[in-house]
Amino acid sequence: MSNFHQLLLQAQTAYDAGEWQLLIQCLQQLVLEKNLKNPEELENREKLLNLSLCVLAVGDFQQRWEIAKLFVHLGTIAIPPLVEILRDEEAEEELRWYAARVLGEYQHPEAIAALIGLLKTEEDEELRTIATAALGQSGTLAIDALTQLLAEENTRLLAVRSLSLIRHTETITPLLSVVEDPQVALRVVAIEALSSFHDPRVPPILLRALDDIAASVRREAVLGLGFRPDLRTSLDLANKLKTKLYDFNLEVCSAAAVALSRIGGNDAAKYLFEVLISPNTPEKLQLEIIRALGWMESVKALEYLQIALNQLGAVTLWQEIVTVLGRITKAQLTPIAAEILLTVLQQKHPALEIAPVKKAIALSLGQLGKQEAVEPLIQFVADTDALVRLHAIAALKNLAPETGRRKLQQLVNSASLAPDLQQAVFAALAEW
Repeated sequence: MSNFHQLLLQAQTAYDAGEWQLLIQCLQQLVLEKNLKNPEELENREKLLNLSLCVLAVGDFQQRWEIAKLFVHLGTIAIPPLVEILRDEEAEEELRWYAARVLGEYQHPEAIAALIGLLKTEEDEELRTIATAALGQSGTLAIDALTQLLAEENTRLLAVRSLSLIRHTETITPLLSVVEDPQVALRVVAIEALSSFHDPRVPPILLRALDDIAASVRREAVLGLGFRPDLRTSLDLANKLKTKLYDFNLEVCSAAAVALSRIGGNDAAKYLFEVLISPNTPEKLQLEIIRALGWMESVKALEYLQIALNQLGAVTLWQEIVTVLGRITKAQLTPIAAEILLTVLQQKHPALEIAPVKKAIALSLGQLGKQEAVEPLIQFVADTDALVRLHAIAALKNLAPETGRRKLQQLVNSASLAPDLQQAVFAALAEW
């Protein structure tokens, strides 16, 4: 008896005994290790299909999840019974959910027709949502059928969601047809999907959507334009996105900060800075702008962060600026970022009275790799706050492990060392 038939016999025995996990393991070996696409394998495929359908019908969620992965390997022979399950309104909802999910993997006209039919007739929102996702998996074969559904109000949103998942240029035309639809949710999905295409028809749509009445649509348009730095000059993008920093909706403002950081340029940095230091700007947006300036990683953006550090008075903002400076990665900019932090120490900035800010300074100096930070970090080793001390020690280890330890040992042997500092240095050496 061949290995295949031995496994098939084991599978049948597992089925008879109701050992579903063992049956799944046998089916996985049978389906995945043998070529079942040859015509002469039809009888074996039918046997395996029937056993797989049994597991799908009676298994728990995890067992169904595992067996669902095998159907596509059995070929199109599995489509009719899966369609039957999908259309059976008396069947368990989870079972129909799995049938829809598997049918979406086939990219076959019969499977697509069944899923389209479900969108038209099914009242259960969860099942319709699953069918929507499955049609999104079906690729370009589903585009024509989904486009037809755009004409019907009760299926238009689901059709757009499916089209948005396909991400093929053939979906651009049907998506463009609904960008001014009365349904806000539909416009949001369409704008988000169109933003992923570098097609000349898309930017004008995104620019118009910047003034959409719905904040969620404006936000998607802002984010979409942020992914087009190639159009920064030709469309004067920085200037157009600048206005969204003053939007009535804070989420739109935050999206504009992110978008401006992505398109870059000194003008974009300037617009961000102007809003950052405005006394009317909510702190949440100020934090977003600080991060955005950090992501830009430009000399001008760092200059603005330094000015903001001296002009802004909120502890939360100081801490965020210090943290952002420590995340700079460009080799030509890390010395500038470190110098800004060292200047904070030299000029006795008010932030040095705040333990969380000092902790952030120590961490950032350790990340930036500037050796001039060793001495200030050693002073932090004697700080009254335990977390500041620990971060200073960690920064020294990262920045200059040998130099830092040697200087601490020299310090501990100094006769003029204050008792509290001596104790802190001893503790630091013990931590080393």
